[in-house]
Amino acid sequence: MEQVASQRGMISIEKLAKLMDAQFKIPGTNIRFGLDSLIGLIPGVGDLSTFAVSGYMVWIMANNGASGFLLARMVLNILIDAIVGMIPLLGDIFDIAFKANIRNMKLMQEHYQEGRHKGSAWKVIIPVLIILFVIIIGIIWLTYKLLLALF
Repeated sequence: MEQVASQRGMISIEKLAKLMDAQFKIPGTNIRFGLDSLIGLIPGVGDLSTFAVSGYMVWIMANNGASGFLLARMVLNILIDAIVGMIPLLGDIFDIAFKANIRNMKLMQEHYQEGRHKGSAWKVIIPVLIILFVIIIGIIWLTYKLLLALF
């Protein structure tokens, strides 16, 4: 019974990922896009709503026994998509190319079908924290240099 519910959850994630990232095709090209790119054109609200849909997909995965490592990788994909997606026009082009939901769906398939992406989330969290620390130190250093130049 639990396996059937899990399979239904995975099928719904696959359908949702396709709808969000690859439902439509630009005629005469191989370029596919989804509602994520279209809704993202609405400033603020669009990015927030697509972020919520992606978060819902992670929530389904968490309820279906996904490992911490898998969930951390999925959240990282969503954050990259959301942060770059906030940049007007460039973010919309990035959405078409990056396809965070399709990436997450592939991670999910690899996890459940091939037994990959197991383990702790710390393998993702620690490098991200180190990168954020370096960025913060860089901002502090640049601010210091700017203040020295101004005064």
